[in-house]
Amino acid sequence: MNVIQAIILAIVEGLTEFLPVSSTGHMALVSALMGIEQESFTKLFIETIQFGTILSVLVLYWKKFIDFKGFQFYMKLIIAFLPAAVFGVIFKKHIDALIGTPLFIACTLFFGGIILLFVDNWFKNPTINDEKQATNKNALIIGLFQVLAVVLPGLSRSAATIIGGMQQKMTRKAAAEFSFFLAVPTLAGAFVKSLWDAYQDTPEILTQHNISLLVLGNVVGFIVAVIAIKAFISFLTTHGFRLFGYYRILVGITIILLILFGVNLSVI
Repeated sequence: MNVIQAIILAIVEGLTEFLPVSSTGHMALVSALMGIEQESFTKLFIETIQFGTILSVLVLYWKKFIDFKGFQFYMKLIIAFLPAAVFGVIFKKHIDALIGTPLFIACTLFFGGIILLFVDNWFKNPTINDEKQATNKNALIIGLFQVLAVVLPGLSRSAATIIGGMQQKMTRKAAAEFSFFLAVPTLAGAFVKSLWDAYQDTPEILTQHNISLLVLGNVVGFIVAVIAIKAFISFLTTHGFRLFGYYRILVGITIILLILFGVNLSVI
């Protein structure tokens, strides 16, 4: 992987991490189109540049995260985070071995896109306008929706948690923002685990050059994610999910076609 490829992947990560379109599917598609060699560092890069997107949430919503008097905020995040964390630790490797394939992800993108075409009509008359109005029970159910993103690669963590929030009577804006908040512990845990696994299993890939690419990727991802979050909130509040649904269907079909033509998407 060279510098230009690292920057492009970081831009894709920053754009897609918080949108309901599956960053996993996009990273696999773009890396394949650029002809990036499928190696250990490629997988590590894709998994760890999420750190930049975590920082984007902390910067944009810093008042939420430094208000240590707001104990309930942290409690809701912990409650929502635990189901996917526990389920991921126990079952993730087995699930990946069974269904973590490019074709499965493409199909999840496609059918998830169909669902997004109807989401706005399913959840009307929301009553929760802010995270503060949500209960611990609401947080738990949103966390259970996040588990779906663990067991269904390509579903999109963002899509699952936003839909979970809307199912709990949150407005689109409130559900999206809670999804952003929940991303912080979720992605931070994945980031630490990925680095630790690389250090334990393949420490030779942590060269000065590769570490520089990781730093560059996180900086670019942070900048792009800040812009993407602001634009997404504005668009979602006004237009809803339908356009994202059509887009997911298109990406899913594209990945299926690439697989049929023999393109290697094994980086997923």
